[in-house]
Amino acid sequence: MQASPPLSTPLLPFRRQRTTMSKRSMALLMAGVVAVVGLFCLGSSTGMLGRTATIRAGSSSRLMSFKPSPTSFITSTRPVSRRAVEVEMDQKTVASGQITSEEAATLYQDMNLGRKFEDATAQWYQRGKVFGFVHLANGQEAISSGAIKQLRKDDYICSTYRDHIHALSKGCDPKKVMAELFAKKTGICNGQGGSMHMFSAEHNMLGGFAFIGEGIPVALGAAFQTRYKRDALKDPNADQVTLAFFGDGTTNVGQFAECLNMASLYKLPIVFVVENNLWAIGMYHYRATAPSLGDQLPHIYKKGPAFGMPSKVVDGMDVVAVNEAVAEAVARARAGEGPTLIEAETYRYRGHSLADPDVLRTAEEKERFAKQDPIKKFRQYVLDNNLLTEDQLTELENKADASVQEAIEFADSSPKPDKSQLLNNVFADPKGFGIDENGKYRYENPEFITKSAAAGLQL
Repeated sequence: MQASPPLSTPLLPFRRQRTTMSKRSMALLMAGVVAVVGLFCLGSSTGMLGRTATIRAGSSSRLMSFKPSPTSFITSTRPVSRRAVEVEMDQKTVASGQITSEEAATLYQDMNLGRKFEDATAQWYQRGKVFGFVHLANGQEAISSGAIKQLRKDDYICSTYRDHIHALSKGCDPKKVMAELFAKKTGICNGQGGSMHMFSAEHNMLGGFAFIGEGIPVALGAAFQTRYKRDALKDPNADQVTLAFFGDGTTNVGQFAECLNMASLYKLPIVFVVENNLWAIGMYHYRATAPSLGDQLPHIYKKGPAFGMPSKVVDGMDVVAVNEAVAEAVARARAGEGPTLIEAETYRYRGHSLADPDVLRTAEEKERFAKQDPIKKFRQYVLDNNLLTEDQLTELENKADASVQEAIEFADSSPKPDKSQLLNNVFADPKGFGIDENGKYRYENPEFITKSAAAGLQL
């Protein structure tokens, strides 16, 4: 047996030898892996192993030859029922049901309000009146209107940083939403939340969230308390449903999987709505999300059955299709049958935010989706089905214009927050002494002040 070197012997030569051996071993290992993959690819494609090897080898070749083009992973084998990257919108399956004239008017005005509100936000951002990061939802109005208009006022929603139109669809006052963007005291959060943090306790709008995935656990908590009130506290009025909105990129973070698991486990009354606009900031969806086994491209809605819940993919540029899908999911949740996952395929017509130069998406891609404008599409649907007349549609458009103009004037003339608001909504108790029995801060109680002074405490 070779003797161990004395402690005084330098170990540098030994380290070099280990490094060299490690590299050599790694090279041999990689050669073996390549050989095994090659053998698999040459094998029969009829068995599961052969199919798996073919998929993996195909993925490897695509990655090896990949060039930064947004359409590199889109192939002609994509199912027709998927997004209109290869198939024009008029070739896709249309909504099966028929809405009423009243429903059509509600949806059309809400979609127009959202679009015009976002356009005005962009204009006033350029004029220096709107502050911070601002993410607009132009192009995604059919999802907000189609989904949220299926809810009651006491139902809950959780949004993302692209939350303006969600707040409007939930019934929040456009004047207060615009004032929040202007950082004014009359804003929906008194000017302290800004673009990404719209919140309204009155409308059960549980907020927008700056980081992806943050809102899903909050939505899950809302759904949990509904079921707890109904089943544990026997509250007959506890039948509220929660909608959780998030983007395609969020489905690759941990909160998504964890919350789907818990929602299914406890049969919570929640609907997960994925607004798949193909781009997670600047990351193309098909570069970031792995497909399910047997698929060539990712289908987010297929993640639902893995957690024991039904799921559906819907044309997110078709407000009627969204309306139908969410109506079914909401009815199911309200009846105590548990959660649903809906993937709504859509497209945003602006960059990720107003600070985004939007150079990653091709002109051809933008032009293709511009032809599928959800508002124009719904307008034609309404006319074709004799739900509303041209004059009625124009009147609804004018009402949306007037509402946005009123919101701008209100926001611009509103006062700025004063210094007394500085600690509001930051700490439950600014001084840390807790809440007294009368509901006020303890440090405001004269008796508490006297006792504290006697104990040597500085208030």
